[in-house]
Amino acid sequence: MAADTRDRILDALEEMLLDEGLSRVTLESVAKSAGVSKGGLLYHFSSKDALIAAMVRRLGERSDDQRAEAARGGTTVATWYLQPPESTSDKELALFRSTLAALRSVDGNPGEIQEAVTEVMQLWDEGLRAEIDDPVDAEIIRLVGDGLYLGGLLGLPPIDPALHQRVVDRLLGVGAESPAGISEA
Repeated sequence: MAADTRDRILDALEEMLLDEGLSRVTLESVAKSAGVSKGGLLYHFSSKDALIAAMVRRLGERSDDQRAEAARGGTTVATWYLQPPESTSDKELALFRSTLAALRSVDGNPGEIQEAVTEVMQLWDEGLRAEIDDPVDAEIIRLVGDGLYLGGLLGLPPIDPALHQRVVDRLLGVGAESPAGISEA
């Protein structure tokens, strides 16, 4: 039952972020939207930052589940990481935009939200490094993937699909002169 309440609170936060933006999110408004008391919310999340950090971790878990599902279908971590931002749902992009807004609001004071984003990014990094023999190639793929995702978050014009595929192919060494050394592990 506690997990249901926790998820209900996080669902309410996500909806509020999408509908109203970060500036309108308060512990009281999220509690009301989730149908719990403020004390009930505080039982699960000690602060607004803890609440947002939990949402970031849940988004990371969802992304990792998608990555694992893709892997079961034969997609490498690197290929998943380099997917075009258009393949990410509008809802996910909007929630990550809200996370970026929350990170900007901490004014250089690292805290729970920053830690949550760092944890999620480190998990994806570990997956790339486990799959790619050369750490430089793994880092290049991460940086390109981050850039693609940031472009999606900012609503920049998407890269031409054929050019995107050529970039992915080159980075992953498909018919290229400098392959990224994907291991079979």
